[in-house]
Amino acid sequence: MNWINNYVRPKINSLFSRREMPENLWTKCDACGTMLFHRELADNLNVCPHCDHHMGIRPRDRFLTLFDGGIFTEVEVPKPVADPLQFRDQKKYPDRMKSAQRATGEKEAMLVAEGEIGRTPVVAAAQDFSFMGGSMGMYVGNAIIAGAKRAVDLKRPFILFSAAGGARMQEGILSLMQMPRTTVALQMLKEAGLPYIVVLTHPTTGGVTASYAMLGDVQIAEPGALICFAGPRVIEQTIREKLPEGFQRAEYLLDHGMLDRVTPRTKLREELITITRMLMGLPPAVIADLPPPASFATGPEKPEPAEATAEVETAPQQPLPRPTYPDRKNEE
Repeated sequence: MNWINNYVRPKINSLFSRREMPENLWTKCDACGTMLFHRELADNLNVCPHCDHHMGIRPRDRFLTLFDGGIFTEVEVPKPVADPLQFRDQKKYPDRMKSAQRATGEKEAMLVAEGEIGRTPVVAAAQDFSFMGGSMGMYVGNAIIAGAKRAVDLKRPFILFSAAGGARMQEGILSLMQMPRTTVALQMLKEAGLPYIVVLTHPTTGGVTASYAMLGDVQIAEPGALICFAGPRVIEQTIREKLPEGFQRAEYLLDHGMLDRVTPRTKLREELITITRMLMGLPPAVIADLPPPASFATGPEKPEPAEATAEVETAPQQPLPRPTYPDRKNEE
């Protein structure tokens, strides 16, 4: 009976055992609690299809849906000193950096790229909140400066997607110095007559809000984004008063003149195409504009005339014989 217990029974159990479901197939919406299938959520740009709650999205995923055909080229960013202050709290600063790099697959909290949106060449930068809270350090400052210089060299608009908890405390005063550095870099765009468009996403707070995130020629925000310097809880504890509902959210700031637009993520690409072309003095974009086929671009191909090599004699056509039916009489 050992062969039954050792072989047959485990084989039967393996055939009928319940398969384990991967944990990353479903995501729970933070607003309405609906379980969303990962493909459905990705197709809707990480926006809940039931309540329109805007979840976080990585810069690389954002650029894949922003640029034409998902094609873009990364702009090289100078690397700063790894650990200038030799900072250590519960972990060493380099160890925290390595953990964030493993978790996100990115080397830092900002990605800079160039490409086309609606056939309009642009330079774009986006912060990754999942990388140490998108905190502004020396690398982020270098990234904005590199993106602004690239936009000036190519005479393109500069679009920035902000998402940060503020300055990076592990770099101390060097992090706060990125506020004037980025402000000077953005002044180059103004002097060159190039648009600077900011898209504020959830959350944009601290020193980022106090610098480059609020200096755009056009200020756009995603719905429900928290945009502030100090958070509402800190303000409530300071003034000891109840704040109005929706305080420091995108819609509240739009009503009080701090923003120009609040645009859902699913419509943001078309909005950016319209604004960039308008500010650059270009004609409106053609919807569903596709490159013409080669036959229309170069003209229809004409077949080459065949060379006559020999005359072909054709026999005169003979009339087909009249069919006969043995079961019928000749009716002639």
